Amino acid sequence: MSRHDHFPRHDPDRCRRLRKAARGLESDWRTADAGPDGLVATIGALQDAPLDIVLHRLLPWLQHITWLRTRLAGALALLAVDPFARPPLRPVGGGEGAAGLILAERGHIRLSLQFHRVEQGGTQSSTAVFIPGAAAVRVLASGGAKLHRHHVALSEAEEAGLFSAATAAPCRSEPPRPLTDGELLCLDTTREAFSLAQASGDVLLLELAVQPPSPLPIRSYDIASGRLAHVSASRRDSSFRTMALALLRSFRRTDAAPLFAEATYTEDFAARWSALRELVALDPAAARPRVEAMAASDPHPEIRRAATATLALYPARKVEPCPA
Repeated sequence: MSRHDHFPRHDPDRCRRLRKAARGLESDWRTADAGPDGLVATIGALQDAPLDIVLHRLLPWLQHITWLRTRLAGALALLAVDPFARPPLRPVGGGEGAAGLILAERGHIRLSLQFHRVEQGGTQSSTAVFIPGAAAVRVLASGGAKLHRHHVALSEAEEAGLFSAATAAPCRSEPPRPLTDGELLCLDTTREAFSLAQASGDVLLLELAVQPPSPLPIRSYDIASGRLAHVSASRRDSSFRTMALALLRSFRRTDAAPLFAEATYTEDFAARWSALRELVALDPAAARPRVEAMAASDPHPEIRRAATATLALYPARKVEPCPA
């Protein structure tokens, strides 16, 4: 049973006090963050900066964490007054992966607290995920874990948007080593990833992730074999659009077919192909001109091949006899 099953929704005065306390704490944090040396103000000023500059400017927030202790103390103080309080910290993740709290986010830069709970007899993740961008990770509690670093090579053409699953380089993994409290990991997440294993306790990480828009997709590799297992769009706008189109298709909204067709022109090749697949499922007749066009001239070779194969599933066009 969840604690939310007992939430005092029938006690309006208590609910008002809870909301007022949470808004007050959030207001204090926003004021501090928006100041000249505030966290969010600093992140906002770096939106157009190169990755290395972003990491360099924000590393002090990972190395000197008095601000984080103060923020968590404020959240815990709310909960000490009332266990049903909701501190203004947005949760992220969960399920089988790490859970966490978003501490600050602006554009493509996010600072979060990541919590890896270790179950009894827990094992290493079976996949390594490579996301276009860079990251810095401060280990606040190692939990006695082993660190596995993973690497994958990329060509200039792949990084520019011509990534191909058929020719993807395999993932290589380094031997495991002990994770150390306080250590700082700096990663080119386009080509580097890590996983944790053999922990005796829970692991707590402070992570700075910088993930600017990229034509390169997110790639997941099977660690054991080093093979590419899955590819997905890396741009958030592409991901949201993909989900929206899937929802419209499930509702059979054939009147929205022009939106699907428009999405097949996007720069992100993974999102482009997903939009075409959804359009074919929604309205095969409306999709046919785009299937033909993408089979003939899409800039990505795998999409041209896939569209050609899809086109072969259509019935042959009827040729009307000449009236003469």
